[in-house]
Amino acid sequence: MLSIFNIWGTFSNVLFYLSLVVSLAGLGGNALLLWHLGLHIKKGPFNIYLLHLAAADFLFLSCQVGFSIAEMVLGHATTLRFPIVFLWFAVGLWLLAAFTVDCCLTYMLPSFCSPNCRPRYTSFVLCLLIWALTMPAVLLPANACGLLYNGMSLLGCFKYHWISIVWLGVLVSMACGAAMVILICGNCCSLQPPPKFCKLAQCSGILLFFCRVPMIVYWSLRPVIKFLLPFFLPLATLLACIDSSAKPLLYYMKGRQLGKREPPRVVLNRALGEEPQSSLGALSLPMSQV
Repeated sequence: MLSIFNIWGTFSNVLFYLSLVVSLAGLGGNALLLWHLGLHIKKGPFNIYLLHLAAADFLFLSCQVGFSIAEMVLGHATTLRFPIVFLWFAVGLWLLAAFTVDCCLTYMLPSFCSPNCRPRYTSFVLCLLIWALTMPAVLLPANACGLLYNGMSLLGCFKYHWISIVWLGVLVSMACGAAMVILICGNCCSLQPPPKFCKLAQCSGILLFFCRVPMIVYWSLRPVIKFLLPFFLPLATLLACIDSSAKPLLYYMKGRQLGKREPPRVVLNRALGEEPQSSLGALSLPMSQV
């Protein structure tokens, strides 16, 4: 029995240090991404989502690194670590869901949902609302369930926690559903390939499903998982760090041209720069030959 706990403890330590290394690498990538998106790439309705998403990932990884270093120094984890880290995780999840749904609607219904059919600052205002609304959506159930302080309200915890579970489930369904719609319709129902932002939404939705869902599962079933699977949180944390750290590399690979050596600014501008509205594409059904 003791050997099993020793194996779990060793496995958790390995995951802890792997998460720290991935987070440090992701901090550099997201800092570079913030610099290019914020200063060198023209803002548009789609890359404004990616700018805010990079900021949320940067905060998530920063808190992850900071709390990990504090845990190594103090020898134990602080009680505020999980709710604070999960706050920025949830902001990124909501922004990612908004981005994928917006790309999907623009691709499927260009006559009604294209950027030309809405106010100029719609994406920016929506991102600000997401930042503002995520805080009470995470901190209220965390406070009611005793994650911020020692006190716990059983009735309040049950009420707020289930609301947050439904909210997170809706976000995951929206993001993954929109990514799958773009993937299926872009490959089977359209004569033209999806625009580049739709391709980024596809990859981000797939990455979300494999790397972000475990953290949401832990948030939803925390007392049970903490008791039965003590290594689940380090594993979910590592996967979430991989997701936040992989996006700059994903954008770079999408913008890179084979056989060419170009500076990151040129590659990222090709991957994240806004396309002309005429090239955003629309769903065109293949016509049967007569």
